[in-house]
Amino acid sequence: MIFNKHTAKKTAEVLLQVNAIKLSPEEPFTWASGWKSPIYCDNRIVLSYPQIRNYIRETMAKQIEKQYGKPDVIAGVATGAIGIGILVAEYLGLPFVYVRPEAKSHGRKNQIEGHLEHGQNVVVVEDLISTGKSSLNAVAALKEAGANVKGMIAIFTYGFNVSKDSFEAEDLTLHTLSNYESLLDQALETNYITKKQQDLLAQWNANPSEWNAN
Repeated sequence: MIFNKHTAKKTAEVLLQVNAIKLSPEEPFTWASGWKSPIYCDNRIVLSYPQIRNYIRETMAKQIEKQYGKPDVIAGVATGAIGIGILVAEYLGLPFVYVRPEAKSHGRKNQIEGHLEHGQNVVVVEDLISTGKSSLNAVAALKEAGANVKGMIAIFTYGFNVSKDSFEAEDLTLHTLSNYESLLDQALETNYITKKQQDLLAQWNANPSEWNAN
């Protein structure tokens, strides 16, 4: 997982600024999975702030060209990355498709929405990487449709070991604008959290399931 330190700091700053990421170590959130978590991330919020969404769009687009070259198609992972994926595709002047978690049970029964040709080079856009399961599910669907998946770019990653292992197992390159470590550094620097809270947040990230149990 590769990222630029300056970009990681700036991205963390804007995500905290608009409350796309909230940190609450003393009163943790409950994820859909049931995990108790001291962080909650909803990067779709950046779409409501033109200046920030433009920063994310342009930074992502430039990183895609730098890391992968210009692909034939941008693919967004539904539903969180549809909005930002469209913006990135528009900036690059490229076609856009999005990938559902599973095929529809009605109509044309598509899992991939939009026009995708066999053999086209695709870069996948994600808003958030947690375990990586849904992201890699989208990659599998694109490959099954005959796409050549060059890699993935996301706004933010928690950096869980399970996601790192999964991407390595699939031999898929992931680039992110920011990550959990950069977020904590930025939050501490701006007095959003204390050093004690930073340590607590780092403990959760190292082993979220045990942190939940305790």
